[in-house]
Amino acid sequence: MKDLKKMYRSQQSDPFPGEIHLTVGDQELIFKKRTWSIQGEEKGLRYGENPNQPAAMYELHQGRLELNGLRFATPDRGLLSALKEEDIIQSGKHPSKINLTDVDNGINILQYLTAKPAAVILKHNNPCGAGWSDQGVTRALSKAYACDRIAAFGGAVVINSPVTRELAEYINERYFEVVAAPEFESGSIDILSRRKNLRILRIPGLGRLEEIMDSPFLEFKSLVDGGIIAQYSYLNEIRSSGDWIPAEAESGGTEAVARQPTAAENEDLLFAWAVEAGVTSNSVLFAKNGATVGIGTGEQDRVGCVDITIHKAHIKYADNLAFERTGLSIYQLRQKAREDEEHQQILERINQETEEAKGGLRGSVMVSDGFFPFRDGVDLAIEQGVTAIAQPGGSMNDLEVIQAANQADPQVAMVFTGQRSFKH
Repeated sequence: MKDLKKMYRSQQSDPFPGEIHLTVGDQELIFKKRTWSIQGEEKGLRYGENPNQPAAMYELHQGRLELNGLRFATPDRGLLSALKEEDIIQSGKHPSKINLTDVDNGINILQYLTAKPAAVILKHNNPCGAGWSDQGVTRALSKAYACDRIAAFGGAVVINSPVTRELAEYINERYFEVVAAPEFESGSIDILSRRKNLRILRIPGLGRLEEIMDSPFLEFKSLVDGGIIAQYSYLNEIRSSGDWIPAEAESGGTEAVARQPTAAENEDLLFAWAVEAGVTSNSVLFAKNGATVGIGTGEQDRVGCVDITIHKAHIKYADNLAFERTGLSIYQLRQKAREDEEHQQILERINQETEEAKGGLRGSVMVSDGFFPFRDGVDLAIEQGVTAIAQPGGSMNDLEVIQAANQADPQVAMVFTGQRSFKH
């Protein structure tokens, strides 16, 4: 009988060549395969997205690409693909493609959050939670974790600040599969190494992400017939409150102008829009006080995505209360409540508190990676106590969408980004 557990630990043989040469017009880029000597054995990626898929990672080694006057990323900006043996501090079961692409999307998000210590937890190439804080990186990670404690189980932690002993202890008290940071302070690796399957990665460039945020790279999407689509990588154009476009619209002689965000709302909107760059579309994201409160990913309709994200936020809020009071998840508490009156009473109190707090959404802001085709998604968010919204704008129904914000009591702020941030 097949050993199913062994399947996930096995190293796939690597049939890929040592170099890939890519010719783009009259320019050539040379990529070198990354392998590492670990415990006397040469290893590349453990496997691809699944254990039966061989995979390899390549680093841009040589060549400079320029198209239409725009200069693309150069070999000297290596991050994840530049990992050396000494940077794989502990390989655990050894990283697979999904471990590293989760870390990569964490880098993608953190490149726009360099103003203060920031952390993001990822699973299946989407953030479970993100946070930043002037109080340090442990506080940033704890805020990220509170967004979705359940989804964070087995996730990848990516941070833009050195790992302290305090942070190492915090990480060790929870189950993560990967931790990536620019550096590790004295004693922190000893603490992290108590978990033998944890992959511990040092990526020095995480501490200087502001140097790379304005350089796009050439991105490829593979098709099932073997074809490819090439595109410029996404660049976030909203870096400060001055980059927002006022939300204004006119139709049939009727005009609407939205309220501008306050300073606090602006900071949360900028934070949320940065995180949104790493969320699979169609998506919306709620944030409050420098942390995500609800993340909706990959839905086919926008109002449905808002509705599902609200539901998720309520579940996660109730789960945090349940875990704090009983040590049980909200799902385990529900099961206990079917059989035990005491647990039933606890559950009823938690449900009531969750509803009163609107799942933590009261006072939050919302961003959307695409425009709202109708006002229904905005109305749903306003019912939950959202105070400010950022979205691309450009819908035929911008007027009614702005009117939804203006008709709210108190009035909800709205700004346009002027860019969409779809991620497929």
